Parts: sequence; structure tokens; C-alpha cells
Amino acid sequence: MSTIHWTEADTDHSARWHSESAAPMPTRIAVVDDRVRAAIAYRLACEGTALLWRGDFHNARQLLRALRRRLDRKPVPAGAGAAESFHLYRRARGHRARVLGRLLVQLERDHSLALRRAPDVRQACTEAYGSPREPMMVAFTELLGAIGAHQWRENGVPIPALGARIHPHYGVFSPVRGEYVDLVARAPLPVEHRSAFDLGTGTGVLAAVLARRGVDHILATDINPRALDCARDNLDRLALTGRVDVQGPGLFPDGRAHLVICNPPWLPARPTSAVEQGVYDPDSTMLRAFLAGLPDHLEPGGEGWLILSDLAERLHLRTRTELLCAIEAAGLRVVDRIDTTPRHSRPKDTSDPLHAARAMEVTSLWRLVH
Repeated sequence: MSTIHWTEADTDHSARWHSESAAPMPTRIAVVDDRVRAAIAYRLACEGTALLWRGDFHNARQLLRALRRRLDRKPVPAGAGAAESFHLYRRARGHRARVLGRLLVQLERDHSLALRRAPDVRQACTEAYGSPREPMMVAFTELLGAIGAHQWRENGVPIPALGARIHPHYGVFSPVRGEYVDLVARAPLPVEHRSAFDLGTGTGVLAAVLARRGVDHILATDINPRALDCARDNLDRLALTGRVDVQGPGLFPDGRAHLVICNPPWLPARPTSAVEQGVYDPDSTMLRAFLAGLPDHLEPGGEGWLILSDLAERLHLRTRTELLCAIEAAGLRVVDRIDTTPRHSRPKDTSDPLHAARAMEVTSLWRLVH
């Protein structure tokens, strides 16, 4: 545990430092309020000084927007190729997150926020950070993320394939990109489909879809303890706890199943926060582990379903040949591939530095047998 120290009104203060992205504890802190000018705040943040906000909550949001505008004035440079453009984009986003993350707020012992016009954030912070114990310092961007996650958790995400809502928890990837869920909802089940494994279950959405399709018993796993709690919560809401057993942390459970599905992170890059673990997978570690372990966990005549976007291929981060060779090296063969295209708005955003790749992206369900 790290403790952050600062001086305010000639008095020494301290609080526990917390960062979901593992950002280092700031060494320089300036106490600021509504009187600080955006230009000065921007200069200080870019120089590495953290800004402890003591003003109005809504004015903090205004300052954050002003900082974003200044950061976004400098366009992300295009690389010589798709892979270089992606790495430059990630570098720029990382710099942006670091600068914005230097605007800090202090949570009190009960997770309350002692700012004018501040909302009641205690429940959102308890869901994100656990039970309150002592004053805590967090980035304002992170607090806004916790508030947004609480709203997602309360309202849920509609899943047409279920005719119900899934309620994502903080730090668990939300199934807002419904095309991969629809692939699992319409792919032909193996003739024998009494049992299934859902590896990397996240919110539990794919396990729920399989249960609704008639699979008798499903084991859902994840390496993320937050995901395990989230999946259990959603399956309980859907009255499916008798059909789906959530286990972990880990990838493969013991035994074999007639169907093993996996929707690994689609891009082979390093995540910078807990929620990014649903998007970025360094060196395709989870993808390779799924393929390598699949033969030993399939019942005779069973299938493995790999749900994967080709965005990594279009960004030249992984080739189709590398994927097919990994499948072959595991002793697997492809019996079918079902494709779909994204329905979200990003492929239409021509200002996105990765627009060319996103516009051609295809998401596939690969049916694999041993």
C-alpha cells in the first residue's frame, strides 16, 4: 500500500494512493480549485505535477474537458504502416491518459467526496474499490469511470439474444459489441451438447446464451476475481445458477466438455488497466493457451468455438498464417467459420487514426475439432 503526502494550508496531510492503471504515486502535488486557469493546469499536468482538486465537482469536469481539448489539438501522427500507426496511437493515448490522470480528488473515510455539488459516490466507489477504510486519493478520471460503471451495473446492457439485460461490474469488459454474442447465439451446436466450458466468461453473457440454447451444464471460468463475481451476479439475475457453475481464477477447468468456447482479447498488446484486459492480450497469450489446451478438454466429437476479430491482422499485429499455424500445431482443424461485421460507430469515424483497419474489420466464430 502506498501513502501519498502533501501540505495544504500549512498542514501536512496523507491518504492512501490508489490507481487501477498502476500509475505511479505523484511526487509533486499542487492544491487547486475553481480559480485555476486551464492553461496553467495543463502546463503543470504536462510537467508531471498532480493537481488536487478542492473546488466545485462540476467545475472539475469542465477543467477535465478543457485539458482534453488541449491534448486533442495535436493529431496522432500516422506511421509508415498499420502496425506503426497502432503503436503511435497507443503511445498518444497513454500520454493523454497520464496527463488527464494528474487531476486528483480525495475520497473520505466513507468513500464520500467533500466537494461542492458532488454526487453521492459512496456506492460506486465501494463497488470499484471495496469497503472504505481510510481516506484515499484517486484520479478524477478514474472516479468518473467508477461512477459510469455503477450506472452500467444499475441499468444493464440489453442483449437481444437473451431477451434480457446483462449488468457489467467495474473492471469487467461490457458486452456492448453485441455481434460476437449473436455469433454464439446462431452457430450450430454440436450434435451432442450436454456440457460446455466458457473460458474467460467476463460478465457471463456467453454462458447465459448457451444455457438458454439448451446446453445442460456449463462451467464458466475467468482469471479476474471481479469477473467471477460479475458472472455469478448475472447468472443469478437470469435464474441460471442451476445450469452454470462459475469457477476460477483460471482458464481451463478440470475435465472435458462437448463444447468449449473462448472469446480472448483481440489485440496482442499490453493492457494498461484492468478493464483493458478484455481488449489487449500480450503476445496472444490467452489465444495460444486456449488452442494448446483445447484437445485435452474436448469430449469425442466435441467442438471448440474461437470468437476472434481480424482487427489484429488488419493492423499487422498478427497474421492469418500465424493463427492457422497455431490451430494446426495444436492438432486442431477448422470445420466452419461464421463471419459478421461490427455494428458499432467506430468504423464510420473517419477521424480515428485506425479508421482504415476498423472499417474492414470482421469478427468470426471459428468451429474447431480435434
